[in-house]
Amino acid sequence: MASSYGRPQFGRQREEDPSGMTERVVMTRRIAKVVKGGRRLRFNALVVVGNGQGQVGAGLGKALVIPDAVRKGNAVARRNMVTIPLKGSTIPQQITVKKGATIVLIKPAREGTGIIAAGAMRAMLELGGVKDVVGKTLGSRNPINIVYATLEALRQLKDPEIELARRGQLTRQSSSNRPT
Repeated sequence: MASSYGRPQFGRQREEDPSGMTERVVMTRRIAKVVKGGRRLRFNALVVVGNGQGQVGAGLGKALVIPDAVRKGNAVARRNMVTIPLKGSTIPQQITVKKGATIVLIKPAREGTGIIAAGAMRAMLELGGVKDVVGKTLGSRNPINIVYATLEALRQLKDPEIELARRGQLTRQSSSNRPT
């Protein structure tokens, strides 16, 4: 097994299918339930799926063997897709999200900066097609919480043009409804 920075890489890292989606297994975990006859082993697989052009999703699959857990995680990730409003090669605004005990901070960056984020957040941003961004996780470093917090942060991002148009509509409506 190849290792990077002293940590072994488990399972399949990337796989592309005909629909243009790329999957990456962020984490696998063995769960042992102790019963009268011994230990019952199960596996979790955290899978991130994206097309590299602004769509990304994440899912957690659970099964008796790792390939089944990855397949289930992939199916869940495809159901939980979000669209990232890209502004060139970065995101439109800074965002901070708290999910569980994890706080995720994502900032836009200049072109050529690259993705400055670690592990699970990097996987989400790379597969989502974001090229230049700075990310930081605070609090819990649990990969499951980091992925879900990052997904929520990307879901909360607003496209500037659409938001300005919506606000323009609101101001026109509210000014026309005012009594003179």
